[in-house]
This record gives sequence, structure tokens and C-alpha cells, in this order.
Amino acid sequence: MKKTSFKIRSLLVVATLALAVGCKAHAPQQAHKPALTPGILHAQFYDSGFALADDNYNACFRASDGKIYYVLASGSVETGAQMFAFDPTTKKVQHVGDLTEAAGEKGLHAIPQGKGHSIFVESGGKLYFASHVGYYSPPTPSGQELIGRTPPGYKPYPGGHFLSYDLATHKFSNLAKAPQGEGIISFQMDPQRQRLYGLTWPSGFFLRYDMRTHALKNFGTFFKGGETGVAGKTFRVICRILVVDPDDGSVYFTTPDGDIIQYQYSTDSIGKVPGISLKKDVFGCLDPSQPGTMGYAWRQAFWYAPEKVIYAMHGRSGYLFRFDPATRKVEVITRLVSNETRESGMYDRNKYGYLGLTLGPDGHTIFELTGARPKPASEGDEIHLVTYDISSKTRVDYGVLQLPDGRMPFFAQSIAIGQDGMIYTIAKVRPLGSPNPGKAFKIDLLSFPNPAGL
Repeated sequence: MKKTSFKIRSLLVVATLALAVGCKAHAPQQAHKPALTPGILHAQFYDSGFALADDNYNACFRASDGKIYYVLASGSVETGAQMFAFDPTTKKVQHVGDLTEAAGEKGLHAIPQGKGHSIFVESGGKLYFASHVGYYSPPTPSGQELIGRTPPGYKPYPGGHFLSYDLATHKFSNLAKAPQGEGIISFQMDPQRQRLYGLTWPSGFFLRYDMRTHALKNFGTFFKGGETGVAGKTFRVICRILVVDPDDGSVYFTTPDGDIIQYQYSTDSIGKVPGISLKKDVFGCLDPSQPGTMGYAWRQAFWYAPEKVIYAMHGRSGYLFRFDPATRKVEVITRLVSNETRESGMYDRNKYGYLGLTLGPDGHTIFELTGARPKPASEGDEIHLVTYDISSKTRVDYGVLQLPDGRMPFFAQSIAIGQDGMIYTIAKVRPLGSPNPGKAFKIDLLSFPNPAGL
């Protein structure tokens, strides 16, 4: 009788907890296979010689020449973002170019091209990418980031550019400029159809550029007031990644309200994918009208050809999910986060999530650079390498990155897997003995051995 009562009480407790789960709940856990005990991944930090560097998002790529190309952003009104190349054979960093000059705006005395916020795509011996603004005003009380006021004597930001860089001639080409002084925060290319695509910031205009006809078309926005909208009302964060279906030329992106948007190449039209939403309980209870997260939009995503689907990460919760355009179904797979975060039941500290997601060279292992919880705020958001094998459905946390002097790099928002057995990213590190560990940092290229052996 006592055992029965205990079972009943246990069931009531579980049911009560289940009913209590709601907006205050943290991301729930899923059953998972035991992972390897994570260790230390010994990392090497490089010096590109750019003291103004303050950020990097998406812009780190291994090209066919074996070099790692990357962009270091700058918030300066005088000097914009700089592009570099690292040669793994010589261990030397080469300055490739200034993005403001690459855009043809040297001497314009305007707010510069301060970021390369987009991925690189290689096609025909060239790297294609886009430029973005990096000069911001201090965040508003609601947490919004807005472009900085144009200083006296300067011209307003001219707008982001679609750019290319020739690996053989080492020359840049300026292909097109975004309208209305908007930066280009998300970029994708369809090499087969010679199309470039972009989402602008802060409004979220969807752009299509045809390289054959040189025609640029603006399809407008699906993001209400965008990132200059009124917080709590019309504010909507802009999706950071576009995905191309190479079979039919469709382009997909998502909104913080949970809509999946499809551009159809065959009709040159765009609209919501009907009957589907990413607004799921497992991702948490999020307000897309408030700054600070990606809402229900994916943070990072890529096309997976063997299954003809998109694999994507929801940033706030750290859940990996799969979207099948043919069946219009979304399948939540697993939390692709560090063991510490997973076992704590908490979100990672970075509310936006992480952009350091890529498919490995074996064609079925996903690599993710993520954070760790719980950690004191003064320690930052250390970097873990976590993988997920699509074939075996196995998740592994390989451990945390650490420099030879014991410092822990943090805030990795890009990833490139080299041909030399190394993984590359751009990360931040605090100087030794810094009197203000919460503020002072240096950001630059970082590498560490690929523990997966892929």
C-alpha cells in the first residue's frame, strides 16, 4: 500500500511539473546517448595586426587554395573591416584588402564598410560575399542596435555591397549595392544559376542579384519594422542565414515569428511556406517583438543534399532541427550544446545562439562551436566543440578550447575546417592580468586540432 501511494504521489508530482512548464521554463532536455568525457582542446591564437578588430560573424572560410580567408570587423568611423588570409603551410597571415576600398568607396569619406557579416561562397575561382555596416550607436534601453549618427564632415553609410575576390589575380570586384543605405547582413549564392541573394539590415529587404543580367531586385521585407521597429510592437530581428535548394533554385529564410519564407526561382516570387511554423514549445517562450534573441528564426542552417532537407539551429535553445521542403515538416532532433549546458537544463549565455555550425568533410557529421553554462559572467562564454553524426545519431562534446597560457577564448561565431587537420574560427580572448576582465578583449584567428579526425 505504501509503495502504491508513493508511486501515485510521484506521478502527481511529475504531472504538476509538466503543467507548470511554460514561458518561465528553460529549454527542456531529451534522452541522449552518453557522450565522451570532454577534455581540453589546445588552441593557437594568431595576430593579424589589426588593432581595431572588434567582431566576426560567419566570415571565416577555407578556400580551394587551402588558405583560410576571414574578415575582422571594425566599429571605427575612420577604418572599416579588413580581410585576411592565413596559410596553414607557412603559418603566415596576409592582409588581403579593405572592404571599403573593395566596394569602391576609398576617399568617399562616408561611414565605412565595417563588417563582413556573411558567409563566403567559392565559385569559378572567386570568393563571393557581402559587406555590412559596423559603426553603431550605443544600444538603446531596450537593447536595440542602431547605425551610428553620421559625424560632421562624413557622408551617411552608402549601403552594403555584393563583392567578389579572385583567388588567382587577388583583385576585388564590386557587383552591386543594397538600396536605401542598408547593410547586407545575410548572403547566399546559387552558383548554378549565377544568382546572389541577400537580406539587408536594419529593414530586412530580400535582394536578388542576377550575375548574367546584372539586375538587382528588391522584394521588400517580411520583418515588419525590422531592427529599427518599436520594441514590443514592430521590432523584428533579421535572419542571419539564407539557404539555397540547388535542385530547384529556391531560397529559404525564417522570421522571428516562426515563419519559413521561400523564394521560388521558377516564378521569381516570394512568400510564406503555408501550414508550417517554427514557433514550438521546445524552443521556449519567446517574444519576437523584443530585441535580444533571434526569436523563433533559425540562427544557422545549411542544405543537406543526401536527404534534400535543411538542417538548422535554433539559437536560444540550442536545438538542432530538420526542415523538409517537400513534406513541409519540421523535426526537432537534439540539443546540440555542451554537456555542461545540457546537464544544467539552462540556456547558454549568448541569447542569440552561435553561427559556428558547418557540415564536416565526411558529409554527415555536423560541427558546432557552442558555449557552456553555468559560468560566472566574468568568465565569458567559453567555446566547446560539439558534433552530431547524422548517420549514427550520435552527439559528442569534445571539450573546451584553451590557449597555452591557460586562457579560455570565447564568443566564436564562425567556423572553417582546414585541410591540415585543424579547425579555425575567430574568437575573443582577454589579455593576461586585465583589470577589467568583463570589457577588455582581443579578437583574431584561432585554430585547434580536429579531434574528430575528419
